[in-house]
Amino acid sequence: MMHCVSSYLKKWFASEEGLGTVELVVILAVLVGIALIFREYIGDFVKEIMGNIFNGDMETIRNQPTEIK
Repeated sequence: MMHCVSSYLKKWFASEEGLGTVELVVILAVLVGIALIFREYIGDFVKEIMGNIFNGDMETIRNQPTEIK
């Protein structure tokens, strides 16, 4: 049993299937870093878009979420 597990682990570490996971993690880390750097700009952008969508009624939605007109 232990031989099978160690054999499986050796094959798993030798394979290159994990390379896709590493690439995905690096891309995700870069995206999170960019989001952290530009978080104020992104927040202002989202607020502006939401304001345009709801025509300035965001305060009403925040203060009285159940009474949306």
